[in-house]
Amino acid sequence: MTNAMMRQAELADPMLAGSGTKADGGLFGTPLFEDPKARALARVGVIDIGSNSVRLVVFNGAARSPAYFYNEKILCGLGAGFSETGRLSSEGRPRALAALKRFAALAKGMNVSTLVTVATAAVREAEDGPEFRAEAERETGLKIHVVDGREEARLSAQGVLLGWPGAQGMICDIGGSSMELAELLGDGQVGQRETSPLGPLKLQGLKGGKKAIKARIKATISELGETFPSKPGRLFLVGGSWRAIARIDMERRGYPLKVLHEYRMTRKDIRDTISFIETSDLDDLRGDTGTSAERMRLVPLASLVLKELVRAFKPDEVAISSYGIREGLLYEQMSEEQRQRDPLIEAAYHMELANARMPGFGRALYRFIEPLFGRVTPARKRVMRAACLLHDVSWRAHPDYRAEVCFDNATRANLGGLTHPERVFLGLALQHRYKSSRKGTQIADLTTLLSDKDVLEAEILGRAMRFGAMFTLERPLDHGELKLYPKKGVLELRLKTDTGRDLFGEVAQARFKALAGAIGADSVVKGG
Repeated sequence: MTNAMMRQAELADPMLAGSGTKADGGLFGTPLFEDPKARALARVGVIDIGSNSVRLVVFNGAARSPAYFYNEKILCGLGAGFSETGRLSSEGRPRALAALKRFAALAKGMNVSTLVTVATAAVREAEDGPEFRAEAERETGLKIHVVDGREEARLSAQGVLLGWPGAQGMICDIGGSSMELAELLGDGQVGQRETSPLGPLKLQGLKGGKKAIKARIKATISELGETFPSKPGRLFLVGGSWRAIARIDMERRGYPLKVLHEYRMTRKDIRDTISFIETSDLDDLRGDTGTSAERMRLVPLASLVLKELVRAFKPDEVAISSYGIREGLLYEQMSEEQRQRDPLIEAAYHMELANARMPGFGRALYRFIEPLFGRVTPARKRVMRAACLLHDVSWRAHPDYRAEVCFDNATRANLGGLTHPERVFLGLALQHRYKSSRKGTQIADLTTLLSDKDVLEAEILGRAMRFGAMFTLERPLDHGELKLYPKKGVLELRLKTDTGRDLFGEVAQARFKALAGAIGADSVVKGG
């Protein structure tokens, strides 16, 4: 969680700032998807006409964390051969037009409330780009907006902000025919923006072979370095070619969590992976990583660009963003209030409302167990809040597999604002919500992303949710209160009502003892 996000959360919810005030605002305030203005954007569609692919994405509303109602792409290669001809690909053009006809019909059938169609480098630079645009608009009824390079950079940066509110550093979005850079200044601001002709489809046709391509890349990135003189702390990579390289990096390292969003690499990781690509059979890499043949053909050229990019800009860290221009267009539809919300908490709210047996209990459960975690960081408390909201969303799964389903859902869900270790922590806590032991589960590799302390804390959280959900079905604080005395090694439950004493039956007693055992404390019950 970024410092900016934490500041916003603390201002909205005094509990995050440590005041102890039981406010209803902030991270546990009214979720914005309940706002009529948000519901009015029932389905937001984006058609992205790129140099390599044409894609339709339909978001299920403009909630703070994107929900993908529909997602389809066709690798048309509109920009293939541009360096030689200056025109759109003769093979790609009819394929792109057919894709646009299909997407327009699909959007109409889905009752998309807002549909935005954008075209980027290939259409804006090709000699026959205006002709193709006019034909496509005539044949489909779509209104196509051709964005310039700096606007493309801004929209891609906004896509990154959708997943990382308050992100700071630089984004680099590589397409088929161009590569865009933009500064992220923090607090949601996009700074300097620039475009360059470093897309792999454009580099393919360069005369002079690999030597000429390397020289062009080095010269272009050197020019970009004059525009962006400051070293970025974090470089956010956007685009299919970057994601393909990151997937190869995962394969090379034996990385256990195959989620590309928020995947982190060092400059050394990138150098080692590029060397790995140069010495590997591309067909073997394609099979091992599930990358399409069309994408894999672009990887060697994209890797040359990335190698020079990290050499010149020397970022402290490189992060993969699955969010880009399409998500940036969704971000464009949002109010400033929506933009300031935490995407993780908003998504967890939405999942609880849609899938939990008792929507709203997650908030009460968090208030009940929160005294056990007084010493954890605000960032960790944020993940704990999400866990409480999600603690019951997998109840329909078969009881024998419910714990594993919880873990899989959390670690693989399309959630923004969540690092890979946080994903595993969340999944592990939710697994312990339904199962005391990790024996017989397939999670050992993933827990290597956590420290032993984190693993124990996730188990304690899971056991706390397991007990709290058993103790009472609503408003547990009305009937009992937890107190932890770390120095004394005592976990205390104060029963406050006759109903609370009745609810504290045999199973609840056993789960309370198990929770105390995980903490390493003695269990004490008062008022029983």
